[in-house]
Amino acid sequence: MNKKLIIGVLIALLSISMTEAQDTAIEQEIRELSQQKWEWMADKNADRLAELFHDKAKFVHMGGTWGKDREVDIIRQGFIHYKKADVHEVMVEVLNESTVILWNQITLLAVVGENEVTNPFMVTEVYVKQDNAWKLADLTFSKLLERD
Repeated sequence: MNKKLIIGVLIALLSISMTEAQDTAIEQEIRELSQQKWEWMADKNADRLAELFHDKAKFVHMGGTWGKDREVDIIRQGFIHYKKADVHEVMVEVLNESTVILWNQITLLAVVGENEVTNPFMVTEVYVKQDNAWKLADLTFSKLLERD
């Protein structure tokens, strides 16, 4: 075989391996950040969440859709207290080095107003990299049907 061809194939394989390793590192970073987000929500740590949320972020709940300021205020004022998110499954898709989608299948224990509620959700999280930091740009709760 031609040496140039062999070297070209080796470089291509190495590039693919490096890209997969980078995706794996990004996937792990986003998984950890998502888990940290659930902990901050449970702790009502509105300041940390405000840092995480992108300024143009949207939040889709069963009761409506709103932006960053309202979501942070809702958490800070205790209108919704995300007490505990039991995460059953996590899937991550790295679109590129600056955009990642994460899906969590969860059972959420929350206090909404004065009522404690438990609901199964598929939660979609979209993260974008801004100024070398991951920001949550979208958080969508899709209620799942109850299983028998």
